[in-house]
Amino acid sequence: VSDASGCSMIAFLHTGAAKFPQNLLSRSRQAVSPLFPAGVPKGFSSIVSRKLASHGFGASMAAMSSFPPQRYHYFLVLDFEATCDKPQIHPQEIIEFPILKLNGRTMEIESTFHMYVQPVVHPQLTPFCTELTGIIQGMVDGQPSLQQVLERVDEWMAKEGLLDPSVKSIFVTCGDWDLKVMLPGQCQYLGLPVADYFKQWINLKKAYSFAMGSWPKNGLLDMNKGLNLQHIGRPHSGIGE
Repeated sequence: VSDASGCSMIAFLHTGAAKFPQNLLSRSRQAVSPLFPAGVPKGFSSIVSRKLASHGFGASMAAMSSFPPQRYHYFLVLDFEATCDKPQIHPQEIIEFPILKLNGRTMEIESTFHMYVQPVVHPQLTPFCTELTGIIQGMVDGQPSLQQVLERVDEWMAKEGLLDPSVKSIFVTCGDWDLKVMLPGQCQYLGLPVADYFKQWINLKKAYSFAMGSWPKNGLLDMNKGLNLQHIGRPHSGIGE
């Protein structure tokens, strides 16, 4: 997330519904109602507000005001980056592990988890990977293994109160790849268990396609374009997407 303060996925959560065509609002409410509180929050965190305002997002969010009550206390926005090349290398390994904790009532960012991960099967990043993600070799050399990072994620989840059975939280991803393919695939390869909290998530692409009637082939870039939103952050950067 740019300056740990705002990103395109957060901008989508904050402003996307207000940009939907009126004739699609009823469908969009069904599709993305878990993503918004019952009423429009009077203010975001000051940092997020300034970040969104600087990119031209106005205060017109009245379309969100009739959304049903929130199901979740927290949304955990997640976007992995992994080793890659052309042709693709196998297995891919997570090299950036970011999570943004978003309060489901206030829509404020309350906490951020971010770590780079040392790849072990293909420890040397390819030029293609560095060009795509902006992650250079020095960022992953000497970093914790995926097993160690997952342990720290669990510690962070506990510290943030997210493991309390009475607290409802869910991950939010742009697509199913992160939690349906990448994490379980690498954990299987390494013989690591996958925590239950990684086994359900909200896919923004599905919510968008249901509401808008078209699948966003280019992910956030297409969704931003369809909703007339400006992209914030660096594409293909886990913490900057």
